[in-house]
Amino acid sequence: MIIVRITMEALMENRTEIMQTLLSMIEPAEKEKGCLSYEVLCNPEDNHIFSLIEEWDTREDLVRHMRSDRFRVLLGTKSLLTKPLEMKIHTVSRSEVVNVGASHRRKENL
Repeated sequence: MIIVRITMEALMENRTEIMQTLLSMIEPAEKEKGCLSYEVLCNPEDNHIFSLIEEWDTREDLVRHMRSDRFRVLLGTKSLLTKPLEMKIHTVSRSEVVNVGASHRRKENL
């Protein structure tokens, strides 16, 4: 699995435009081959800082996405940002889902 985190710091006057651009990308990206999730987050302390968190099945799926017109739209927002976007790519060899509520109850019963 490939996890991508893109951080963008919008100029205050362009905050809404950046947010609309990011939100418009969610549904189409989720339909792309290999997209496991695609989420937009806004920093609650600095509401002009956004993170785009993407999960892809394979590196090939991510590369295909990065070559898409949709991704070029994201790159085209650079004039609306205070600094270049930051992109981190993490390759995950293993992941697991933990039901925190269930494990907490088990500890209480021990």
